[in-house]
Amino acid sequence: MGGYLLEDFIRNTGKKAPGQGVFELEKEHLLGVNLRGVIWTKMGSMVAYTGNIRFTREGTLEHGLGKMVKISMGGEEVNLIKTEGVGKLYLADKGKRISVLKLERDSIYVNFNDILAIEDSISWDIRMMKKFLGVTENEIYNIKLEGTGIVAITTHHEPLTFRVTRERPIFTDPNTTVAWTGNLEPEVKSELSLKTSIGRSTGESVQMIFRGEGFVVVQPYEEINSQTQTRKGVSTVNVYT
Repeated sequence: MGGYLLEDFIRNTGKKAPGQGVFELEKEHLLGVNLRGVIWTKMGSMVAYTGNIRFTREGTLEHGLGKMVKISMGGEEVNLIKTEGVGKLYLADKGKRISVLKLERDSIYVNFNDILAIEDSISWDIRMMKKFLGVTENEIYNIKLEGTGIVAITTHHEPLTFRVTRERPIFTDPNTTVAWTGNLEPEVKSELSLKTSIGRSTGESVQMIFRGEGFVVVQPYEEINSQTQTRKGVSTVNVYT
């Protein structure tokens, strides 16, 4: 049976030396943050840290009454944590693959389930898309990110990016859609004829349609979690750098 020598295991799994960037991929599934100030992180994503770091739940009026109402509508699972201080922070989310994106006066949308960390220089807002036609139980929550700075998103396995043009719209399954550029306004439609016999919708029966000019990111995995029974989380980030 194969295995690591102890020295090899320590070398291969040990933390890297600190770098210059704020967000750095320590491993494919582990994000290192060189914290000097404030960032926003997904609740429950902290793995470990060194230094003096504080974690505070989103204040009632931290970003205004409108955002407070949207967060309340989303429930516990849509909370972001204000993370501040000086130190090295390690983040992960259920073993999902992490991608670090640099925005330069850009805007993107990201599925809320797929946001991991946001630099404080990025402005963000939680949005809710309309309910699916004929699927009244589901609502789509997303986070809109705008400005200049670094964000980290997560996907199940390696993501795939599609270019959307006016001549070639893209149709996606909402459960596989991770992010799209902020200039796109997706439509959601339901093919009622494809609903299952017990009233649930398949990926083929509910579709997101992207028209215009931009990019859409999907993952090779249908992400269905506890929110899906009542509301589906979606957020957006800029995917071109």
